[in-house]
Amino acid sequence: MSATTKLPRKPRIAISACLLGIEVRYNGGHKESRLCSHTLSQYFDFIALCPEAAIGLGIPREPIRLVGDARQPRAVGSVHVETDVTQALADYGDQMADALGDICGYIFMQKSPSCGLERVKVYQDNGRPAEDGRGIYAQAFCAKHPDLPVEEDGRLNDAVLRENFLTRVFAYAAWQELRQAGLSRRGLTEFHARYKYLLMAHNPVQYKALGKLLGSMGKADAETVGPRYFSQLMAALKKCATRRTHSNVLQHLTGYLKHAISAEDKQEMQQVIGQYHQGIVPLVVPLTLLKHHFRQHPDAYIAHQVYLQPHPENLSLRNAI
Repeated sequence: MSATTKLPRKPRIAISACLLGIEVRYNGGHKESRLCSHTLSQYFDFIALCPEAAIGLGIPREPIRLVGDARQPRAVGSVHVETDVTQALADYGDQMADALGDICGYIFMQKSPSCGLERVKVYQDNGRPAEDGRGIYAQAFCAKHPDLPVEEDGRLNDAVLRENFLTRVFAYAAWQELRQAGLSRRGLTEFHARYKYLLMAHNPVQYKALGKLLGSMGKADAETVGPRYFSQLMAALKKCATRRTHSNVLQHLTGYLKHAISAEDKQEMQQVIGQYHQGIVPLVVPLTLLKHHFRQHPDAYIAHQVYLQPHPENLSLRNAI
């Protein structure tokens, strides 16, 4: 590699600092996620944030908790209830949402009164908690980035949810690159074409709707249509693909090989897709065979399909789904 060759920049992801092993929790400890600190850190530039420490709460500190209306809770001290940090956490969420305009995702600490995305305990007057709150900081941050892929650390232990989240992160990064290059009608159309089969795997109905949106662009400005398109794309990708929808896409892709491979190869391909559909083998098995055939018989359209490689192969995300 020459001295002037630039390495591609890793996508940036914000993350609750305690998940990287940084000792910022109320008890002076951390909640290190080895998935994040050891595996994902090789592929992403992490921006570690702890809103509670950032607003001046000490380490260690009195824990805070959510109280009152689950839809609009307040964050107060668990012992000294007069310590109310609701506004400070919300303001910091607004501030960081403005400062971190180039991130592609956010991994939050689960069940945290500042960072939890769902099922955070909100204590009622009778002392009993209702488990349907959202962390104050997370709520403020996400309100300003509604399309941003966000997930809690615990849910990333689920192979399907992990693959879905990281697929969306890399799609978000690809969109940022397109935006930086400048949106054009051609650029939007080509972007949609590349995401055809990934969208079909996640949300076939929305794939058609997005095609109609771009088809009806007419003389509309790409800068106007683009954000609407991307918002709907991210919503579509949030729906997890299933063995049924993946199998459908694999059949579509196999169709591009019908004049290229032998009857025996076709039979093997159908057998492997069937085994995947039945849950006997993971998705990586039919995909590996499909990629093998496309290496032997290249197709320019298929070569650009994000579905075949929506995230780095070494992450092995499709080995467990």
